Order: sequence, then C-alpha cells, then structure tokens
Amino acid sequence: MADIVHRRVVVAGAVQGVFFRDSCRQEAVARGVAGWVRNRLDGTVEAVFEGAPERVAEMLAWTRHGPSAASVDEVSVEDGRPEGLTGFEVRPSARS
Repeated sequence: MADIVHRRVVVAGAVQGVFFRDSCRQEAVARGVAGWVRNRLDGTVEAVFEGAPERVAEMLAWTRHGPSAASVDEVSVEDGRPEGLTGFEVRPSARS
C-alpha cells in the first residue's frame, strides 16, 4: 500500500443539513477514493479518505468548499496509516 494515503478530516462551518455527506460520497466514488463520512454531534462533519495521493488531495480540496449550500469555515487534516478500506459510505452520526 505504498501508493495509498489515508487522511482524516474534520470540516467545520454550515456543513450539516446541506447534503455535504452525500455530495462527499459522490465525489469520492467518482475519484475512486475509499473511506467514509459522518456528521458529528458538535455540528462538524468527519471523513476518512484513502486512495492514490493525487485523488485524496482532490477530495481534501473539495472539502474546503463542499456542495453549493455549504459554508466551510475550517478543515483540519490528520495523516493516518492506510487500513485497506474499500468503497465509500455515509455512516450514522457519531455519538461523541
């Protein structure tokens, strides 16, 4: 998995209730990026992207604006170890 990167992002702003998660899923699937996305109780959206470095970079760039109804204030990114994720899913909201 040397050519695979793993990034965890938390997106803050007006990002819930604006189709951010489903739009994120569509964008990731179109780019062949694996992972997941979910709402958090604090009003942010959390996502994990895993795939080719350039494709994950495209997803990170997309999160900085999101879908047209979103208003992104901040995006934090953490590197991680690839987990061998496949597919991309919208997960239920985080409980904590």
